[in-house]
Amino acid sequence: MSNRLNQLVSSKDKLQKKIDQEEFVLRQSKYFENSKARKERTRLLIQKGALLDKYFETESLSVDDTENLLKTFSNYVNSNKPDKYKKDSPKF
Repeated sequence: MSNRLNQLVSSKDKLQKKIDQEEFVLRQSKYFENSKARKERTRLLIQKGALLDKYFETESLSVDDTENLLKTFSNYVNSNKPDKYKKDSPKF
């Protein structure tokens, strides 16, 4: 009986170790997915910021000044935006 009990305990320990390893792999996979999504979003924001600087010549403006400039023209731009640009925002 004691031998069987030791086998069951050993088997349980091995299974628990395997579960822990699989959970670690799952957490690692989620981390890399989130990291990839963050990098994609960061790249998109940098590209859009570069376009803002290029077309509105905002390189010399502070962040607050840039925001005020955008607030000034946002109603006009949004109301005159062509229909093809009025889609829902992309999902990250």
